[in-house]
Amino acid sequence: MPLKGLLSGKDGGLFAAGRRFGAAGSNEMSDADKLAMLEELEQSGLGWFWSTDTESNLTYISGAIAERIEQTIPELIGKPLPGLFNSKEGDGRSKSLALKLGSRKPFSGFAVAPSNGNAKVVIRLAGRPAFSKSGGFLGFRGTGTDITEEFYREEETSRLAKYDSLTGLFNRHRMSHSIETTLTAFRSAKRNCAIMMLDLDRFKQVNDTLGHAAGDELLRQVASRLKRAVEKDCEIGRLGGDEFQIMLPDIDDRGELGEVAAKVIAMLTQPYSLDEGRCVIGASIGIAVAPHDGLTREEIVRSADLALYAAKNGGRGQYRFYSGDLENEALFRRRLEENLQEAVRDEQLFLTYQPMVSAQSQKVIALEAQTRWNHPQRGEIDNDEVQSIVENSSHVVEVGQWAIRKACEEASMWPDPLRVTVNVPTKQFASEGFVENIAEVLAATELEPDRLELEFKEGVFLGDNNVVDKILGQLFKLGVRLTLDEFGTGYSSLGYLRRAPFDSIKIGANLCPPHLEKGSQEAGLVKAVVALAKALDMSTIASSIETLPQQEALADAGVSLLQGPVYAEAVSSEDVFENLASGGWMIEPASGRASRAKRRTVLRKIHIIHDDHSYEVTLRNLSKTGALIQGLENVPVDTQFVVDLGGGQLAVATVLRSNRDTQGIEFELPLIDDGAGGLCTRHRVSPYELASAGAPLAALSQGNYNSMQGSGLGNEASVPKFSYAPVGSYEAA
Repeated sequence: MPLKGLLSGKDGGLFAAGRRFGAAGSNEMSDADKLAMLEELEQSGLGWFWSTDTESNLTYISGAIAERIEQTIPELIGKPLPGLFNSKEGDGRSKSLALKLGSRKPFSGFAVAPSNGNAKVVIRLAGRPAFSKSGGFLGFRGTGTDITEEFYREEETSRLAKYDSLTGLFNRHRMSHSIETTLTAFRSAKRNCAIMMLDLDRFKQVNDTLGHAAGDELLRQVASRLKRAVEKDCEIGRLGGDEFQIMLPDIDDRGELGEVAAKVIAMLTQPYSLDEGRCVIGASIGIAVAPHDGLTREEIVRSADLALYAAKNGGRGQYRFYSGDLENEALFRRRLEENLQEAVRDEQLFLTYQPMVSAQSQKVIALEAQTRWNHPQRGEIDNDEVQSIVENSSHVVEVGQWAIRKACEEASMWPDPLRVTVNVPTKQFASEGFVENIAEVLAATELEPDRLELEFKEGVFLGDNNVVDKILGQLFKLGVRLTLDEFGTGYSSLGYLRRAPFDSIKIGANLCPPHLEKGSQEAGLVKAVVALAKALDMSTIASSIETLPQQEALADAGVSLLQGPVYAEAVSSEDVFENLASGGWMIEPASGRASRAKRRTVLRKIHIIHDDHSYEVTLRNLSKTGALIQGLENVPVDTQFVVDLGGGQLAVATVLRSNRDTQGIEFELPLIDDGAGGLCTRHRVSPYELASAGAPLAALSQGNYNSMQGSGLGNEASVPKFSYAPVGSYEAA
């Protein structure tokens, strides 16, 4: 339709109503004058026009619009208008131009962009249906205005209100709003939602040493890695500084969440390349799940924050699930840190030794000293937990010196010239008088210096280069052996390998995982590290070996020394003497040694359920696959219990062994790591299920399931089948 047709009043044109004014007066304007005025208006860009037929096909469009969207009028005329433009409307508004036209109702302020993508143009359309005198629908007549600059300015303003300008992730305000609305909706639908709080480790040091520009670039790279690491449906935000938050809807499986967290930590721990230099940081993560750990945004975020705090206090570089006893646990850990000096003084600490075996001869070449704590109330605390407590305490140097002295004293009495290896915390390495203390210990124990091997993590190189080089040089002159621990998990810089007098490299666990096999890509990487070590006249060590294929692949790759459960767990000093008494100590690898899950002494009260009756027993130790409980008399083998580990954690278990008041039980489904050396169930009792049974909807308490309203247990009608053992009647198993 030509522009002149839009002026005609016969079909409801734009200016039909104008004919009512002054039929013969001075205001009368000819169609030619009106046409000229409209053409000028179109050319000025202040107003554009369009029209369609009854099928929404374009019958007229201003040449200025066609030019603006980089198309010709013949390319547009006769085409369906909805197919030529896509909606640019925001959430909550109609997104279909076809619906607008199909309704045959006036509309205005509808933003569209050309569907061909030729131009980044946004046009605001308005239109009215046109009808004949008889009421027949003729199509639409409308106007258009270029709002490109205004639209993108408003879009940028809106984006800045939702997104972090540095990383492009959601900002604190958007994450807060999103979590709030999601949890509100999920409560009605009885759905779960997990929140991860993430904090970068050692970020401040990068900012202070390399500058804020490097810190900003590092945060951008962290954001990019986070997007790649979390493949599930999620929202990721930066709360400010080096704090991040991840919301994962419809996940309550803590095994699955642990895998996500471990992957995030592994990716963020890989080295970063910045213009100012190369750096390595880490990450700690706290995890909470709604509605188990909280119903509202405030509750669930606080729970995740507490879990993050526990993860950072546990040694950093780990994840931690929220549990109701975290606040008490934090107090208990602080007490343990305060008790370390007393532990050294009262000889509560002791060493065990894990053999390091020649990959070729199967002979034990060295023993790695591991510190354990025989705590008066807690019982035996293993090496991993002791290290996490020590490294965050003010007594790290004192305990480290004790470990070196004790290891040298015991090694000096071994009947075979084995080496003894001791891990040295970074704080101890940098402490005043470190080298002098080593020299004094060697002199006092009369241990040959080359029988003492000190292991250092790559973190020692974060200190002053001159000081680090001086300390390493003094140790080299002293004659002790030096090992770089966890190679490949941090900086892995060839620069300091060249300048540091290391005797060996301990390959990081990420380079030799349990599934390692001959011919695999990982095995090829290990071979490359072995070749590098040989070129630098260093030997190689691999630890934590659990499977025979893993052992065979490492031996095939040329690794010098191997250690782990496939050979032997750590043994006592007395066992070392016994094994050395007959001469050379040989150990053949065997997969059976790694088959039994590691047990941890627990010593706490729990509840077990049988035939709807709840009993309180003592949990003596715990592993992924089973536990040892004490308190009931003569429970038959094959009895099934539901073990209540607290906080809604229920595990079905079968009695495998029973000896008077003590039972060994096996879980139907293995427990999983909680990220900080502990164990937990994959799933917990759902607060929604408790609510359906009559309990108010609330986050799970840390207490036992029996005490939860709506559990149906502990009623007076239930009859106990087993009796409690008299206190002190049996020796502890």
